[in-house]
Amino acid sequence: MSVKDEQHQPLHILFFPFPAHGHLIPIADMAALFAARGVRCSILTTPVNAAIVRSAVDHANDAFAGTNSPAIDISVVPFPDVGLPPGVENGTAIKSQGDRGKFFLAAQLLREPFDRFLFDNRPDAVVSDSFFPWSVDAAAEHGVPRLAFLGSSMFALSCIDSMLRHNPLATVPDDPDALVSLPGLPHHVELRRSQMMDPANQAEHWGWAFFEGMDAADRRSFGEVFNSFHELEPDYVEHYHTTLGRRAWLVGPVALATKDMAGRGTDALSPDAANCIGWLDMKPASSVVYISFGTLTSFSPAELHQLARGLELSGMNFLWVIGAAGPDTSEWMPEGFAELMAHGDRGFIIRGWAPQMLILNHPAVGGFLTHCGWNSTLEAVSAGVPMVTWPRYADQFNNEKLIVEVLKVGVSIGAKDYASCVETHEVIDGEVIAESIGRLMGNGEEGDAMQKKAKDLGGKARRVVENGGSSYNAVGRLIDELTARRSSVKVGGK
Repeated sequence: MSVKDEQHQPLHILFFPFPAHGHLIPIADMAALFAARGVRCSILTTPVNAAIVRSAVDHANDAFAGTNSPAIDISVVPFPDVGLPPGVENGTAIKSQGDRGKFFLAAQLLREPFDRFLFDNRPDAVVSDSFFPWSVDAAAEHGVPRLAFLGSSMFALSCIDSMLRHNPLATVPDDPDALVSLPGLPHHVELRRSQMMDPANQAEHWGWAFFEGMDAADRRSFGEVFNSFHELEPDYVEHYHTTLGRRAWLVGPVALATKDMAGRGTDALSPDAANCIGWLDMKPASSVVYISFGTLTSFSPAELHQLARGLELSGMNFLWVIGAAGPDTSEWMPEGFAELMAHGDRGFIIRGWAPQMLILNHPAVGGFLTHCGWNSTLEAVSAGVPMVTWPRYADQFNNEKLIVEVLKVGVSIGAKDYASCVETHEVIDGEVIAESIGRLMGNGEEGDAMQKKAKDLGGKARRVVENGGSSYNAVGRLIDELTARRSSVKVGGK
């Protein structure tokens, strides 16, 4: 193909997500977003993970039929054999620290198929997960610009940058309740020591050293893309660009690009999911608290018991998503709790995958009890639903600060301990849970103010992805910059 012919081909972007739902789902949505603007998009992943995003990709491609938008392609490669059982290819299947180490190793071994794809297909750019820090060098070897994507908020990454630069934990007592201020941020941000990753933790996988390497790789990239929008965290957009000197494009909320609100993110909806919308239809507006903690979070029977007590004490209607592999109800369900769900009077439980976008956008839902994962947070923001925050690990304590203290659309439940999805957590009393739900969804001024702020943010979220909105324009600017780069490289003969 001649240089002139290549210039008339659609821009080609490879999307390379980390194999976990919280990374896969926004990548599939983002591919749909760029494909709708005429970009040829490929997603490189393994068989189990391809099945997770297949429904969303198929729905997007069906919507593109008869338009000038190229179909999104999923390029499937084998999951590396590292001694994990067959089919264990996604973070949700990891149940022990030993398996976690093997999974981490497998992620590194994906470099070979990544290299092969770049060599065979010569994409114009790659959007690769920040959890693949080696991908910046691999892409550079093929002359392909790498854009980093972590699937977190700009606020959270600014907090991580502050921690990595200043190590404020070094100056506070070795006390879990010691308060730690993160310097150099637009707002005063303060966390308990127990809510933060410890730099002294030099664990082989996902420790402090890993995040230092990840941050360094992201800084050496062509830039970063964020599933966020300017109007949500404007001070941190300015901080990121001006103070930190990092190039970033905010293109979210990418979930608003989906054509598959019901089956998005799964190849197997829970059998309970089919009935939950009908149940919500029977409830008054803003009367239901929705409870879901994402795909990686696990709760002990004692925690589930207190959460059930809290829901009962709150007096609110509730729709609760419990993992399909969670403990049997006999291990945690309080006496009399089953009666709350008899005939669908007050409660509804979904075991397995729930259509979260449909649920959050239902008028009966007035609050969301969440772990503060960024995808869930942004989906709640987009739906105009305020939150009760219960962070567990990763960036979730940072996101809680954004929700509660900066945006003021949430109530903290008071979680104090940063621990991974395979570690135990402090049990929070049902009375505390009920009180937090009441503050958010009661008839007081505090709850009313949060409901109003959340609805205002929801309106902004929907407008930014429309023609002329800030995220719509950011997608266009990135496409233009990558197209211009392709032209200059081809003309220069590099």
